[in-house]
Amino acid sequence: MADLLIIATFLVCTFLLGAVPSGLVVTALGTDVDIRSAGSGNIGATNVYRLTGRWPGILTLAGDVLKGFVPTLISHFVAGGGAWVVSLTILAAFLGHCYSPYLSFRGGKGVATAMGAFLAAVPLVAIIAAGAWIGVVSATRKSSLAALAGLLVLLLGTLTLPGARPMFPVAVVVGLFIVGRHRSNIHRLLLGRESRV
Repeated sequence: MADLLIIATFLVCTFLLGAVPSGLVVTALGTDVDIRSAGSGNIGATNVYRLTGRWPGILTLAGDVLKGFVPTLISHFVAGGGAWVVSLTILAAFLGHCYSPYLSFRGGKGVATAMGAFLAAVPLVAIIAAGAWIGVVSATRKSSLAALAGLLVLLLGTLTLPGARPMFPVAVVVGLFIVGRHRSNIHRLLLGRESRV
């Protein structure tokens, strides 16, 4: 019972940390731009970069990655740190970012936070997925296409690498959310109208 209480408290804290809108904090401190009503209206690093420049974009990306990475790293030591605890931590950080109570349960698309979480859970797979993201965005300048490519690599990696397989179910759940939150981007990609970074 005590272990379950510790895990539940930890997951709530993870959700609330994941919910901190890094992009909004960065732009509010350094600019007069409200990213919620400018550009794509998204609070993520891509919109911050487009509207305010490289360094705010980088700081937003770092903040979003750390929101997933730090609690997932800690989760390995919470009440035995079983795969189910790690998986729930990944989900809590990700959902916190996507449905932030600080923003009336709105949020970003969760790619960077998910990447940070999986970097702590399955480092090799996450690094390869991040490499795919970097490669695609460098070649196409389309962040959404890069995110989907990185997601595909993440799913394949967690499915095929024996040490990463316990993370495959949560990777599927996160992947479904990410695809769902990229519906409009996918539509524009198919029409050849997606914006470039």
